[in-house]
Amino acid sequence: MIRLCVLGPSGRMGKAVLEAAQGVTNASGRGDGVTVTAAVDRGEAAGIGGEVAPGVRATTDIGAALDASDVYIDFTTPASTRGAAIAATPRRRAAVIGTTGLSAADDEAIAALAQVAPIVVAANFSVGVNLLLGLVKQAARALPDWDAEVVETHHRMKRDAPSGTALAIARSIAAGRGVDYDAVKRHTRDGDIGPRPAGEIGVSTVRGGDVIGEHVATFFGAAERIEIAHRATSRAIFAAGAVRAAAWVAGKPPGRYDMLDVLGFTP
Repeated sequence: MIRLCVLGPSGRMGKAVLEAAQGVTNASGRGDGVTVTAAVDRGEAAGIGGEVAPGVRATTDIGAALDASDVYIDFTTPASTRGAAIAATPRRRAAVIGTTGLSAADDEAIAALAQVAPIVVAANFSVGVNLLLGLVKQAARALPDWDAEVVETHHRMKRDAPSGTALAIARSIAAGRGVDYDAVKRHTRDGDIGPRPAGEIGVSTVRGGDVIGEHVATFFGAAERIEIAHRATSRAIFAAGAVRAAAWVAGKPPGRYDMLDVLGFTP
């Protein structure tokens, strides 16, 4: 049984990960080959000291929590993710990271961890979204001259824009076409911007209500268009994918993996 540490157990994704790992009706605290042995939260307001799994109480001591685990799951904030990666590096601790909006400094800390431990990093852990990434890459390869746009919708509290999933979709389109995404991306349009440049990949952001996540990739051709969409109605799909990734990554060679590796899917 793989020992799992959950970061941010009082957050929305943290709670969903705990449920996925334990099973809603499974009092043993086990699920999908893992058992929750540690949890790290930020303070009393987050419920420090409270039991988050059978026999497991949340702590602020990340070092001790990592020492008591084989792999950790992180859906927190960029700063917390960077700190966790720094703490995990000397311990060579495996990780599953789903935090988005990361800076260059955050990416450097994650890259350093990947040099000594196996980690899975993904903008989205849903099986459906990762299938979508493969499909849009194939479509982009087959439709190199069609206009490509991505529209993402999330709840009003989401902080980063565009979402990490939307960027992953847009980058998959660029990869399918063999182009540098940063050279063809367009994240905002305002004012007199002129005609749409050939090869541009647009990403639009919508925020409102309690939408968990919707992503639509559209390819516009002459007199026709193709839409490839994914709509999430529960965070449980992301949590279940993260737990699956944790069970998969433990014991793998050091390196950075993604959910396509976990699923064994090569587009």
